[in-house]
Amino acid sequence: SMKISTKGRYALRMMLDLAQQDQSVYSPLKDICERQHVSMKYLEQITSMLNRENFLKSARGPKGGYTLSRKPSEYTIAEIIKATEGEIYPVDCLCDKDFCNKNLTECISQKFWIGLKNNIDDYLSRITLQDVLDGKV
Repeated sequence: SMKISTKGRYALRMMLDLAQQDQSVYSPLKDICERQHVSMKYLEQITSMLNRENFLKSARGPKGGYTLSRKPSEYTIAEIIKATEGEIYPVDCLCDKDFCNKNLTECISQKFWIGLKNNIDDYLSRITLQDVLDGKV
């Protein structure tokens, strides 16, 4: 759906949080939770999704935690949202063909919705973590 869930919002917050830290230092999950006021359990779920995409580097032990695996300028908002939310569809009929009782080939508004989806995707793909940090959005 078009609405980005808490998962996507918190993933972006976590990535921005780590982007603000010294990349040579690992942030314990507990510290990120405290800085972002997010529950540990929730952040653990998000971390595993981000880990699957190799967005994070982790270290164990007393100085362990997480850091970004690349520079903040090398992550787009699109890939962070997609890692946690999947594709973003402005209307259900674009992702669920059974949602619409009309045949999509005769739907004159479909092109509009596809255009909106493409604009959302383009916007999210153009903006990096660094752009957000720099207030360029």
